[in-house]
Amino acid sequence: MADARHEEPHLVSLVLQSKKALQQGEQLCANARTVSMQSAQIAVDVLALDAKVRWMTDAVLEQLKLAAGVAKIIEQKRVQLETQAKEWDDIRKQHTGALDAILDSLGSQVVPPDFHSTSPVSSLFGSQNASEDETEQTKAYFKPGQSPTETLRDVLCHSMRNSKGRQRESDRTRWKTLRDFVDERSIEDLLENIESERSVLDDILAKTSDYPESLNGTITAVRSSLPSEIIIPPMDDIFSSQETISMDMANHLSSLTRHYDQMVQALHESEAGEVFSEADIQEIKRDTEELPNIIKDLEKSGAAISASHEQLLSAKRIAEEQLGSHRAALDDLDDLGDIMAEMLERQQAAENEFVDHLALLHTNLGVIDDLHARYTMYQYSYCKLVVELARRREYAEAAAKIVQSMTLQLEALTDEERQRREQFNEMHGDHLPSDVCPAMQNPPTRYEILPWNNEPEETLPSIPADLLQQVTLHVPQS
Repeated sequence: MADARHEEPHLVSLVLQSKKALQQGEQLCANARTVSMQSAQIAVDVLALDAKVRWMTDAVLEQLKLAAGVAKIIEQKRVQLETQAKEWDDIRKQHTGALDAILDSLGSQVVPPDFHSTSPVSSLFGSQNASEDETEQTKAYFKPGQSPTETLRDVLCHSMRNSKGRQRESDRTRWKTLRDFVDERSIEDLLENIESERSVLDDILAKTSDYPESLNGTITAVRSSLPSEIIIPPMDDIFSSQETISMDMANHLSSLTRHYDQMVQALHESEAGEVFSEADIQEIKRDTEELPNIIKDLEKSGAAISASHEQLLSAKRIAEEQLGSHRAALDDLDDLGDIMAEMLERQQAAENEFVDHLALLHTNLGVIDDLHARYTMYQYSYCKLVVELARRREYAEAAAKIVQSMTLQLEALTDEERQRREQFNEMHGDHLPSDVCPAMQNPPTRYEILPWNNEPEETLPSIPADLLQQVTLHVPQS
């Protein structure tokens, strides 16, 4: 009885330890079960968030593709406009090159002093000191109503009236050229005006020059702001691990329950008067000493379940943050849509303005082409004039030879007639009464060939042979 009294308090203490271990085990298993159930819900949330993030990412990327297409369209339109501007530049280069060529050709063709006068009206474009009305006509780049042929005709007539008594210059370096009769100031004003209008075309293009780059930069910024792909934890591994751990914890809890039941039974038997052997007591003590290890295993298992739970929570937080980033990206995308609409509207307005201004520039090229045609005809008419004057000179010389020949023939006939009349009068005049045919003593009529209606004799300028040969290269032989 003494041994039983000594064992009873000790056995009660062991029962209390077992009970406490069982309660701890139950709490740990309950917490683990709760965490495991929460993990399952969090996993569902993570998968839903991942699906939503992926859907929003795909939607944003599709919108960005459309935005990139808009940027490409704007760039293509700009390239088309720049190509049209370059084509106009090439045409202008051809027209101005042709104009420069004809002006250079005019500058290489000298005009003899007898061919022109000092009158200001002899200029193809009118006097530089003309009246205001004439100045306005000069600004129109050519004088309407007067062809190069008419101008040269005026020069010719004026030179004919003033050619007599004028001393010719032998130094051709001081002679004027056909280009000296061109109003180059008006040409320069025209070309400067065209260049100024061309710069307006560049200003129009500059209005939208940064649109493609700006759009692409914004697209890149929005794309870079998109969150990276969510790294979803290995759900199967997590839940498989939790299930294994839960089974282990359940086994440990079963062990704690059996141990507690055994301890309660032992306590009842002890209270009923049963005496345990020393070996039984030692076995009970060993089993009780294992309880802390079991609790540690349960705590470690609960910590493992909590760790996987935290892994899922972290994934959920990341997914929620990415979803928030997507909302910001969508806001940026809305702003980008408004910007693109405004850009397209401005691009269209700039394109319309460009087309209208380009049409004006093509009209100005027509003016250059008219000037080229005018000066080409001017040179051609001058060359024809020189050939015509050479022909007239041949005519005048041939006519002069005929007149000279007729004059000599008439003088010879008159001299012969006078001699025959003198011979007749010497032989028969003294034998005839003076009142018979008084006209018998008359000398023969003398004739003089003069211009018709007493018109002044035509005076033609002298044409050097080399100049005549030069101009024949510019006109077809007739």
